[in-house]
Amino acid sequence: MDRRAFLERSALLAAAGSLILRKHPPAFAAPAPEIAVAREGSPAALARRAVDEIGGMRKFVKPGDVVVVKPNIAWDRVPEQGATTNPEVVAEVVRMALEAGAKKVRVFDFTLNEPRRCYKRSGIEQAARRAGAEVSFVSERKFKSTAFPEGEKIRSWEVYEDVLEADRLINVPAAKHHSVPDAGVSLGMKNLMGVIGGNRGQFHRDFAPKIADLNARIRPDLIVLDAFRVLTRNGPSGGNLSDVSLRRTVIAGTDPVAVDAFGATLFSLNPGRIPFLTEAKRRGLGENDLSRVSVRTVNLGA
Repeated sequence: MDRRAFLERSALLAAAGSLILRKHPPAFAAPAPEIAVAREGSPAALARRAVDEIGGMRKFVKPGDVVVVKPNIAWDRVPEQGATTNPEVVAEVVRMALEAGAKKVRVFDFTLNEPRRCYKRSGIEQAARRAGAEVSFVSERKFKSTAFPEGEKIRSWEVYEDVLEADRLINVPAAKHHSVPDAGVSLGMKNLMGVIGGNRGQFHRDFAPKIADLNARIRPDLIVLDAFRVLTRNGPSGGNLSDVSLRRTVIAGTDPVAVDAFGATLFSLNPGRIPFLTEAKRRGLGENDLSRVSVRTVNLGA
């Protein structure tokens, strides 16, 4: 065999080997997803420590980035009622993003109650602005029809322009009960409904596949789950202080399924039996089996 024939044969074999490897990837285990759980401190201290435990904000936000911080501001409720994200957690996430060099941090939510009352009563508007964020109400004109190429139930939907154009998205949900049968809880994955327009009530039918479709299209760079006060009953809007449990906990991670799986345990729920989490795992969006997740727990009160 001359040199040219040898090289051509080698190239064909290499190409074939590459195809085989792509079809049958190596059998080594992927690194376990990692989440951090910070307990027993102030909301701001817990948020900062949880993020620090998974590498710090500079791991996620680079100098010059435009960052969207998406809390839950959906309801006309005060922080003590547990229906919205703790304003101190939101403010600390904003501060960390700016410290990491963010050019701009935007905070907003497509509320269910009257926006001005929600922003004010939740305490998030004032806290986020003081921390240096741009806080705005959602404009209907800024929703853009967006393809969901991995969608099984949702092939396209209206998504807020600021989310589509941001360099980084940080999801900062509140942990609370929800009455949707296939959910039971409202955590990080459901919180992304606040960045879409249209008839969002349609998501409550076939909730599990639709919320998986949404999370396949909108993928946060970081999730910081506020479980300082947890609304344990009568969610998602609550209103009765007797339904709120003081847990003094914040969870941070990049795997949206793992973060929600841990959040579900705060309600004594088995993540393996929650339809939207099992569906999300089936779709390759993350891990709902906490035995396969590296959980770093720190207690700031110890």
